[in-house]
Amino acid sequence: MRLVTAAEMAAVDRLAIEEFGIPGIVLMENAGLRVVEIITGILGDPAGKKVLIFSGKGNNGGDGFVVARHLHGRNAEVQVFLAAEQDQITGDALVNLNIWKKTGQKTFSLTKNNNINLVRLALMNADLVVDALFGTGFRGSVRQPLIPVIEAINTGGKPVVAVDIPSGLEADTGKTNGPCIHAQHTVTFALPKIGLVVPDARAYVGKLHIVDISIPATILADNPAKRHYITGQLINKWWPRRKGLEHKGSFGRVLLIAGSRGMSGAAVLASQAAARSGAGLVTLGVPAGIHDTVETKLTEVMTFPLPETGQGTLDRAALDEIIHRAGKADVVALGPGLGGGKETKALVREILLKLEKPCVLDADGLNAMAGKTELFRLFKSHLVLTPHPGEMARLCGAGMDQMPNNRLETALKKAAQWNAVVVLKGAGTVVAGADGTSYINGTGNPGMAGGGTGDVLTGIIAGFVAQGLQPLEAAAAGVYLHGLAGDSAAREKGMAGMLAGDLLAHLPEIFKGVENRG
Repeated sequence: MRLVTAAEMAAVDRLAIEEFGIPGIVLMENAGLRVVEIITGILGDPAGKKVLIFSGKGNNGGDGFVVARHLHGRNAEVQVFLAAEQDQITGDALVNLNIWKKTGQKTFSLTKNNNINLVRLALMNADLVVDALFGTGFRGSVRQPLIPVIEAINTGGKPVVAVDIPSGLEADTGKTNGPCIHAQHTVTFALPKIGLVVPDARAYVGKLHIVDISIPATILADNPAKRHYITGQLINKWWPRRKGLEHKGSFGRVLLIAGSRGMSGAAVLASQAAARSGAGLVTLGVPAGIHDTVETKLTEVMTFPLPETGQGTLDRAALDEIIHRAGKADVVALGPGLGGGKETKALVREILLKLEKPCVLDADGLNAMAGKTELFRLFKSHLVLTPHPGEMARLCGAGMDQMPNNRLETALKKAAQWNAVVVLKGAGTVVAGADGTSYINGTGNPGMAGGGTGDVLTGIIAGFVAQGLQPLEAAAAGVYLHGLAGDSAAREKGMAGMLAGDLLAHLPEIFKGVENRG
């Protein structure tokens, strides 16, 4: 799904109105109705429920008036607070305000400081709050007299539904420069805005609902900026279908080079994830000293021993065997649990210089390239890099406190510089291609912030590449489904008790859901 700035969304609205002839007031009506549908899903029948609606002077406030009218029509007790003088409201918003007034309903002014007590009193008895104060054009910081209003809403203990974007949040950056609504649900229209999906915004957005307001699909599909929000519909389009005549060789061969003394688990998790992701054949190469241990843990994955150093890490003497076996594979995954020895780091660099197959480079494989990132551009095939923020900082030769705050911009810049797909992991993982295409993910949860989950992701991405997905698509699909598996595991186990292996257990049901949609 296309991911837009506020200006790009305004241009979409303008095209719908001016070129397709859809009146703005129709779009506003549809927007309000979609918000009402979400509210009904939260409250059930709104009859008898008390809903507070906080509206500003722009179109976002107009959406709020539509919500108020429809909830009132369903016998909810609705109270509208207006953050402007009525003579400041114009256009479609004014039309809907006048309709509201003609039904005999009042509005309560927020432009006077003494009305904050009325707000606090109303919140005590409310069932739900609708935030329609500021829209996607908001920049800077909230000013008086709305600061105490937002603070009262945030501390009122009532569920909050934000209309299009939480008030106080910048649509292009996800930044806040002062008080901002903490919504439990945000209903955004037609397309997600960048500021709604970046990591810093999650605490304010809550659950994001992207709803249709009848803007023509041809306008929505135009994506000159090549920014995407990953959705199940997008993954379904890429999914490797099975027609019934295939054999195990039809779904690709993955070669994993991973593990070291004390870190065999990383190799096991990554290889199991590759097998779970649908790859036809998965082969794992590990240092000889842990081979027997790994082999007893794996039944569906083939294993082989490689020369090791005295520290139990891979020796440079393993190079020829690895390159030979890579010749029979469709993709190589390199790095999980390799350790940080000098010999192993040198081996990783030599593998990358000789390898002619797509490669997913993770963990200690990435750390081996710190200070040597110029070698990325010499790689002969497709390269997928999967750093977490600390690994990204090391690759950039910087401390964590020196890294730019804009993760999307950083990932795109490095993807172009390194001629690679960059998967910058963390909340709101960013996937960036060297051609400027980018994806932001919205699945996953804090329970996944533990050892081994990155190894699982590496295996999934490698498995998808083996099955024929382009590396950028494989990375985006892997990130999304990996997060969904984490969300499913969290529902069953709770976040605190989750382990990386729990994600493996939930992958089949997640993949089944994709297959069934097709």
